[in-house]
Amino acid sequence: MFEGIQFLNKELFWLLLLLPLAVIWYVLKHKKQTAELKISSLKGFKITNSWLPKLKHVLFALRLLALALLITAIARPQTVDVSTRTKTTRGIDIVMAIDVSASMLAKDLSPNRLDALKQVAAEFIKGRPNDRIGLVEYAGESFTKTPITSDKSIVLRSLREIRYNTIIEGGTAIGMGLATAVNRLKDSKATSKVIILLTDGVNNSGFIDPKIASELALEYGIKTYTIGLGTNGMALSPVAILPNGNFQYGRVQVEIDEALLKEIAQATGGKYFRATDNKKLEEIYNEINKLEKTEIEEFKFYNYEEKYRSLVLLAGLFLLLELLLRFTFFRSFI
Repeated sequence: MFEGIQFLNKELFWLLLLLPLAVIWYVLKHKKQTAELKISSLKGFKITNSWLPKLKHVLFALRLLALALLITAIARPQTVDVSTRTKTTRGIDIVMAIDVSASMLAKDLSPNRLDALKQVAAEFIKGRPNDRIGLVEYAGESFTKTPITSDKSIVLRSLREIRYNTIIEGGTAIGMGLATAVNRLKDSKATSKVIILLTDGVNNSGFIDPKIASELALEYGIKTYTIGLGTNGMALSPVAILPNGNFQYGRVQVEIDEALLKEIAQATGGKYFRATDNKKLEEIYNEINKLEKTEIEEFKFYNYEEKYRSLVLLAGLFLLLELLLRFTFFRSFI
């Protein structure tokens, strides 16, 4: 009966202690009012309707039930329907600039750098439901894979489609990748604008200096987090393309321009990270996720429905029934 119901005045349930006291009082009173006659035998007495006087205790039971219901009613039973509405008060626009050069196929991360990045980045995107996200690809040149959008299904599909190809010019143009990401965000009206730039090499291509691109990011108020991807030392990386189109792998020294990446991050108010394995890469994206929090304002609406009326009506019904029985069936026994 009371499932999902809360009581506003729970302390009034202490009044229920009056019920056992009333029962004790009733029993004692009944014993005093009942006359006793001791005889040796009931033979010669004709006993009729012996059950009716005993049922008069029902009157007291009805009164007790009515009292219990009234106490429950004044305890204010009510149901609460809570509805929630959220409002994003500070949205973040994020562009992920991803290096897709051949070195991203190195196997120092499992199964390779690019696929490891795509797995972690997908979880990062899923964890930002209130932000707009875009994707930029770059190698020796750069282009926008997906403009900033709030449709995460589009972003995730585009992320899955990212792979190394021979159409895009070879090399690593960090400056162009950063500049393209800045171009996607410069007209954004978001309170916070962020670039996550990932590379596993050094800037050796493109016609835009990375320092110039970082100055543009600073001018437009865009924070840049940079990630250097690759283990320390040697890594099994593509060194040639076989006649069948497959890569030939060999041990290659990992070269990442960490000084440049640190300078870009520092100049724009971001932070530099180094990912040497899958776990570290996941930790980096989790840290960025914590650093860039979207502020959400939550509104809760409470709809209270009082439930005491039915209890009062039921108590009144019991009292009315008690009065009717008292002055009809049990009139001769009271």
